[in-house]
Amino acid sequence: MAIKGAIPVAFGDVFPRGAFATKVEPVNDFEASKGGQQVQARDKATGLPMWAVTVSDPDPDARDTSAKVKIPASVIPVLPDELPGLPFRPVEFDGLTVTPWVNGAGRLAYSFKATGLRAPMGPKATKAA
Repeated sequence: MAIKGAIPVAFGDVFPRGAFATKVEPVNDFEASKGGQQVQARDKATGLPMWAVTVSDPDPDARDTSAKVKIPASVIPVLPDELPGLPFRPVEFDGLTVTPWVNGAGRLAYSFKATGLRAPMGPKATKAA
C-alpha cells in the first residue's frame, strides 16, 4: 500500500463550513509526564513542541462538532482575531493531515495535524458556468 502515515487532506474537505478556534494549549507527553510534572510532547518528525488547537465545527451534519488539531511549532500558535462583537475566531489550517484510528470504544476516530494556522482568506470563488 502506498499510504504511509498521515493522509494529506484539504481544509475544506474536513471543515466544509469552516472552523472556529476556541483555545490553544500544549500537548502533554503522557509517557514522560510523571509525579505531577507535565512534559510537553514533541513532534516525532521535527522535534518541535506540539500544540493543540481546539476548534468547533459549525456544520449541522458533522458527527463531531469539536476537534483538536495538533501543530508542531517552536512557540505557541497565535489565533486570529475574534469576529467583532462575538467570541468566535474563524481559522483555517495549512498542511492539514488526518490519521484514522480505532478508539477504545471500537469506533473510528481521527487525529488531525497541521503545519500552521491562519485567518480565512474570505469567501471561496465559484466557477462560472
